[in-house]
Amino acid sequence: MTEVTFSGKAAKLPEKIREVLRALVKDIIHQGPVRGNWPHYSKLGSGEHHCHLKAGRPTYVVIWKVIDKNVVKIVYAGTHEKAEY
Repeated sequence: MTEVTFSGKAAKLPEKIREVLRALVKDIIHQGPVRGNWPHYSKLGSGEHHCHLKAGRPTYVVIWKVIDKNVVKIVYAGTHEKAEY
């Protein structure tokens, strides 16, 4: 099982998006960081991955980094326009 932690840049999200993010975190915990079943998923390099969280507009993005085999850190969760990739 994978442990998921959050950086400070993944804090303030609307409730609808937090619900979708919780579902993503659950998937990462139980199935690992490679989440090809999520919208617009891709590997970004350097152990980072990203996908879109769809719950209306605007589009939100989550970026997570594999720290080691069993630890993943959510490094960004916010609007697509402010994504750091």
